[in-house]
Amino acid sequence: MSDKAVTGGSRRSLLTTGVVLLQALVLIGIALSFYAVSWFGKDIRVRTVPVDPRDLLYGDYVTLGYDISRLDPSLWKDAARKPESGQPVYVVLKPGADGIAQPVAVYGSKPAAQEGEVVLKGRIDNSWREEIFVKYGVEKYYVPEGTGKSLEDKASRLIVHMKVAPWGQAKIEGLEEQS
Repeated sequence: MSDKAVTGGSRRSLLTTGVVLLQALVLIGIALSFYAVSWFGKDIRVRTVPVDPRDLLYGDYVTLGYDISRLDPSLWKDAARKPESGQPVYVVLKPGADGIAQPVAVYGSKPAAQEGEVVLKGRIDNSWREEIFVKYGVEKYYVPEGTGKSLEDKASRLIVHMKVAPWGQAKIEGLEEQS
């Protein structure tokens, strides 16, 4: 066997190993990004609002709506452009007197958070003169089979505990019933 054949075979083997290693690193990165929200995220509490009962229970998850999803247009701070459907936004939240996060500003690009504030990334679902509707990617909460109906009945009295990472991604940590 010639030296060229051996070199070509080992080069291919090295390339295959590199590709497999790269794929494994990508999958590990995706998994780590999910856990990084819990490691580096700040705790917030948000109040749920009732959602049309026809949409609450679908399979093994409950659809949640939040009072922070319906924003007053006066909170919009990006003077260069108007809020448009599909646009990514950053909602600045600050705990109110009751400890529940309240929106204080909405930006088209990520602002620096001040002390006590959390910046939650979302996407404009719809925008009107009266309200800006934002989705945050945490509107579905997976539940054990058969428990969705009891959550559906409590939907207007739930507080959601979330972790929000410094880059704006949120993850639901749990639910509690408001007293």
